[in-house]
Amino acid sequence: MPSRSAVRGALLTLTATSAVLAALTVPATAASGATATTDATAATSPDRPHPAGAYTITIDGANAFPESIAADNRYVYTGSIEDGTLYRGRVGSRTLEPFLPAGQDGRTQATGIKTDGDRLLVAGAFTGQFFVYTDTGTLVARYTVPDTGEPTLVNDAAVTPDGDVYITDSFRAVVYKIPAAEVHSPATGTQRTLRVAYHLPDYVAGQSNGNGVTTGPDGKSLIIGYWYSGALYRLALADGSIRRIDAPALPSADGIARRGDTLYIDRSVQNEVDTVRLSEDGTRAALVSQRSYPGADTTTGVAVSGDRLLVTNSQMNNYLYGAPLESPVFTVQSLPLR
Repeated sequence: MPSRSAVRGALLTLTATSAVLAALTVPATAASGATATTDATAATSPDRPHPAGAYTITIDGANAFPESIAADNRYVYTGSIEDGTLYRGRVGSRTLEPFLPAGQDGRTQATGIKTDGDRLLVAGAFTGQFFVYTDTGTLVARYTVPDTGEPTLVNDAAVTPDGDVYITDSFRAVVYKIPAAEVHSPATGTQRTLRVAYHLPDYVAGQSNGNGVTTGPDGKSLIIGYWYSGALYRLALADGSIRRIDAPALPSADGIARRGDTLYIDRSVQNEVDTVRLSEDGTRAALVSQRSYPGADTTTGVAVSGDRLLVTNSQMNNYLYGAPLESPVFTVQSLPLR
């Protein structure tokens, strides 16, 4: 595992300087037609009441730094980019407990997390690894990126209706693929190399590029968000063609969740979740609303769970700069979907 200082250095490379972070903070009024559902400027005030129907889920871990979140019909999962611990709790629970310990199977960092039936999928961030587990915690396979000598940030994943898994790498202009047959193969702990399926355009060296990813409503495409530029791209799986979606730029777009033709995109610098509506053909998207909540703290992960929206308060900015924590308790916010 890279040392914490090395990881912080890599993260600093992603954002370049705090001035860049500030430059990426776009006012909510910048996108026409957007409606701010909660005052983002007051979002971190502990004295403000939470939005109606919202509640906080506590993570039972001192170094949680929860970068991503996933949910199925039984469990909610998150993981630590600091040490790779995986946490889970029953849907509706107010606490997520340690599920798989730090370092197990060489998993020393965790970013994107997804579920697929009885499989749990975990991206390994700067370690260049990706893990497939059963829902009982048995390792199915561990993957590593091709040894090209390039920096890597294995960041997020999406599962298509036929069970194939596609994975973004924010430092490499590629999308990796794990076929469904491998995802659901026997749990033997096999070691494999990630295979490049597609190449992506418009990568800026030294920045976090392709980040959040989800399937398109047609099930035959991917929607990929770029953290640095805030652009959205649609990748057609049949032929690999890629086009930029005609949509407002959403700099610091991190995790993406989708229900129907609606995307929920959390923006880590702005501490908000934006609701974006896709056109029927997936070539355009409109910003519908921007929302935050009291205590929002570097919102890097988002998932839809029933009629709830789950958002991680990762405190990634504190991890990035080694600053004192905003709160000694790491949390996930549960919000009404609408």
